[in-house]
Amino acid sequence: MTALVDWLVLASAPGLGGVRISRILEHVTPSSLRAMSAEELTGIGMTPRQVSHFRQPPMAKIDRCLRWASQPGQTILTLDSSHYPALLKEIASPPPLLFVRGEPHWLLQPQLAIVGSRSASIDGREAAYEFAAALVAAEYVVTSGLALGVDGQAHYGALKNGGATVAVLGSGLDRIYPAKHRELASLITQQGALVSEFWPDESPRPQNFPRRNRVISGLSVGVLVIEAAQKSGSLITARYALEQGREVFALPGPIHYPGSRGCHALIKNGAKLVETPVDIFEEVGALTSCVKNSHSDESLAQPENEKLPFPALLANVGSEATPVDVVAERSGQPVQEVMMQLLELELLGMVTAVPGGYIRARRG
Repeated sequence: MTALVDWLVLASAPGLGGVRISRILEHVTPSSLRAMSAEELTGIGMTPRQVSHFRQPPMAKIDRCLRWASQPGQTILTLDSSHYPALLKEIASPPPLLFVRGEPHWLLQPQLAIVGSRSASIDGREAAYEFAAALVAAEYVVTSGLALGVDGQAHYGALKNGGATVAVLGSGLDRIYPAKHRELASLITQQGALVSEFWPDESPRPQNFPRRNRVISGLSVGVLVIEAAQKSGSLITARYALEQGREVFALPGPIHYPGSRGCHALIKNGAKLVETPVDIFEEVGALTSCVKNSHSDESLAQPENEKLPFPALLANVGSEATPVDVVAERSGQPVQEVMMQLLELELLGMVTAVPGGYIRARRG
């Protein structure tokens, strides 16, 4: 608990951003900062206001945070925690603290982000849902920002198809935004996690959302953009992803639809054009392996009985009937082998035979 207090004091220091905190931590620890004299703090570049903060921390605020973390299902991860996500730790300004509601275990699993327009078209919303379903079938956690439109459908697509999802907020976890997604947020805590770098009682503010976007991409091995206007916040997420060395994918759309322009601009600038989930899986292998190797402790691994069989095949069966030969072609497997796998999946209740092929069975 003392160590957590040290981190809370550091993270609440006025005028210290993520980059500055990272540089400070290269030389001193949070506990040593609290033990420094005013002269020593000034000597490492602290302003008078910051010196005052470390000498007399806001303990009432910190105590409220400690009480928050003492509640069931609520956790604060510090940057030096073994449970802090490895990929996020590598970005230029990793959050010194992550507030988590739900199961932190999911943050250690390979994640793929789906982001896009809040006012998405019907096709865009369906695409978000279907891609999310395919990603969780391939044992990825779907990460997004809890916004209306594409984000919400991505979360639902993961949850309703038996997978896990992570929602990164631009507000504190006690101030769910948007309010329309409070019920969705509650579902996510049961089958995933809500995450924020902002203190629990912080209100949503415009300047918070670019910071939220860098965490979405930082947690993920790749980012899929589905519908985005030319000045969309989703493009900020994509830019962060490129800076962080993540893969960026974009779904093309009608050339005269404004929601396609952001995606088309990304494709022109090097993002991979995506038509099926297989287009994503072909590109994200290296970072996925990195995540798995970084958290190889058996206590952090997903239980074997929760893993889904034949992920490559399931990734190519969605909500519309898909013929067996098409599934075989997309998954790169012989038709006879695909037929046997589909039969086993049907017996498990994971796919359903319909006129014209197979569809994913709805779960949960």
